[in-house]
Amino acid sequence: MTSKDIFSYRKYWAHKFTPAPFLPMSRAEMDDLGWDSCDIIIVTGDAYVDQASFGMAIIGRLLEAQGFRVGIIAQPRWKDTEDFMQLGRPNLFFGVTAGNMDSMVNGYTSDRKIRSDDAYTPNAEGGKRPDRASLVYSQRCKEAYKGVPVVIGGIEASLRRIAHYDYWQDKVRHSALVDSKADILLFGNAERAIVELAHRLANRENINDITDLRGTAILRNDLPVDFTYIDSTDVEAPGPAHTPVDPYASTPAAPPQPGETVQVVTLHTRPRQLDRSKTAVCLPSYEQVRADPVLYAHASRILHLESNPGNARALVQKHGKRYLWLNPPPIPLTTKELDRVYELPYQRRPHPAYGDAKIPAYEMIRFSINIMRGCFGGCTFCSITEHEGRIIQNRSEKSILKEIEAIRDNVPGFTGNISDLGGPTANMWRLHCKDEKIESACRRLSCVYPGICKNMKTDQMPLVQLYRKARAIPGIKRIFIASGLRYDLAVETPEYVKELVTHHVGGYLKIAPEHTEKEPLSHMMKPGIGAYDRFKAMFEKYSKAAGKEQYLIPYFIAAHPGTTDEDMLNLALWLKKNGFRADQVQAYLPSPMALATAMWHTGYNPLKKVTRGAKTVFSPRGMKQRRLHKAFLRYHDANNWPLLREALKKMGRADLIGNGKHQLVPSWQPKGTGDNAGSRPFRTKHTSSAKRKTGRKHLAKRRRR
Repeated sequence: MTSKDIFSYRKYWAHKFTPAPFLPMSRAEMDDLGWDSCDIIIVTGDAYVDQASFGMAIIGRLLEAQGFRVGIIAQPRWKDTEDFMQLGRPNLFFGVTAGNMDSMVNGYTSDRKIRSDDAYTPNAEGGKRPDRASLVYSQRCKEAYKGVPVVIGGIEASLRRIAHYDYWQDKVRHSALVDSKADILLFGNAERAIVELAHRLANRENINDITDLRGTAILRNDLPVDFTYIDSTDVEAPGPAHTPVDPYASTPAAPPQPGETVQVVTLHTRPRQLDRSKTAVCLPSYEQVRADPVLYAHASRILHLESNPGNARALVQKHGKRYLWLNPPPIPLTTKELDRVYELPYQRRPHPAYGDAKIPAYEMIRFSINIMRGCFGGCTFCSITEHEGRIIQNRSEKSILKEIEAIRDNVPGFTGNISDLGGPTANMWRLHCKDEKIESACRRLSCVYPGICKNMKTDQMPLVQLYRKARAIPGIKRIFIASGLRYDLAVETPEYVKELVTHHVGGYLKIAPEHTEKEPLSHMMKPGIGAYDRFKAMFEKYSKAAGKEQYLIPYFIAAHPGTTDEDMLNLALWLKKNGFRADQVQAYLPSPMALATAMWHTGYNPLKKVTRGAKTVFSPRGMKQRRLHKAFLRYHDANNWPLLREALKKMGRADLIGNGKHQLVPSWQPKGTGDNAGSRPFRTKHTSSAKRKTGRKHLAKRRRR
């Protein structure tokens, strides 16, 4: 897979005005730079932090490197258009993003309660962005300056690019492109698409004529005639439906009116030897997936099967009278390109307009370094794969070491400790398929489930060498690894585990087995608990050899699709047997476009061929049952004991109520706890495994997930 280098375009004429110390957020800053206007204005739901972990900074600095004058409107007031007009009319387009998080995930808990804080806002102040921010911002941009193209992107738009289930409204919504009224949607890591789009618009191409960009979604009134169209139910037939209207039928429902033309779309039974670049798969329409759970799950499966840039075809989904057209995913960036993206002239701190205010998301990552993108794990509850893809995009060792030195020399408050070298995962850097042809043809949803693919190169010694060179840089005291660790991969290179445990763990290492039971794990596409046991044995062995007292902190998910009360009971018993008092309790949240969300909404499993006679998937949807599943994880909390006693009796497991070591909850209730205790803050203890000294207590740092 090859594509034009994103830094090979001829620079736009305005490059003589760049780079800016910070991308301007006011007219006064534009005046200081000598700008009469912005070529591109980025509207974002996050505070502007000029650091490469923040999307607006990456896209803004990348476009600036192309020669464009880029302004930032961060967290505008959205009730009217005043804030959207503060930088004037952009010459080329508005770029709209909700921010680094989906605004609904950012604003609400998994129980649909409003969050009181926002980590991407100065002083963590809540309420600074609207619900479904991409839609609201896009509409305000349209109102502010009619005729200016609006481009939406970022994770919110990316994960809502087709008809999708919205957990907060408990219904299937249109593609974000339809609801936002934007001109084009960019999905995934959008560097390639945004650079080409900007240059084509600068060359006076009409945005409505730009229909061939990979990694984009557009709306069409008619379908191109030079494509072959395949019905997705021919790719995988879900079985007979309830005789729905075929939205792509070649026979019109009514005769055309005078002067009206009718396009005939012929759906072919899949022939062999088709040119995939000129083939489109027609998904069930928005109206169909909204009405039929089987077709929703089927469409979700087809979307994920068509996600490999090496073999993905265009997708079509009809919304009313228009066609949503999804071009194939973007070609991953090369190491050379990714290095240059991360070496752009970031200031590595928030815009001065925020003064001394603290932005928690920045404070968390200001001494951390992204070394890669993507994840081939394919966990069904996670959206990393849907957004960044399965192919790992790596920075070079030289670029990473150079950034460590830049943090050491330039970031205020640096004391010698790098907080993380990682990315979506800690240990996928430079892991890849052994053969590019195999990789390009692959249709697997995960490279590590149900087991590690035989074609996957899992040698993590290059990462070991990177760690060693990073530690040797003058002025560096410690380098911690805080990104999520794939322990099933780590055990494939024992030397990596030894290096990690000996030098890069600060007392606790967070890992995510997520569950212990087969059914929940299979619906998550996570390895069995045996993989955790193998890693735990290595971790303890190398910790002891290093003379360090270190502990694993496992994370678990409650109420995931495929999880029964019995599964949660067995997990609770495992936790008690192994001496864990879980601090990190996460109730499953159905995020847009995730495979687990399709299970949650439809009751069908898109990991397999979806048919009308397929086995259904149970999901704990009721709030009482979700509370029960969380209570099993926190079996040690006396406030949960009344609920657990009631459940154990109903399950026929009253034998687990009592004061014995083999029992889960006691029969007595401490005063001031339980049903009448009310809600109150708590700090949770994390106890050792059976090998640790009795009564030794360790506080686990709370993680917001």
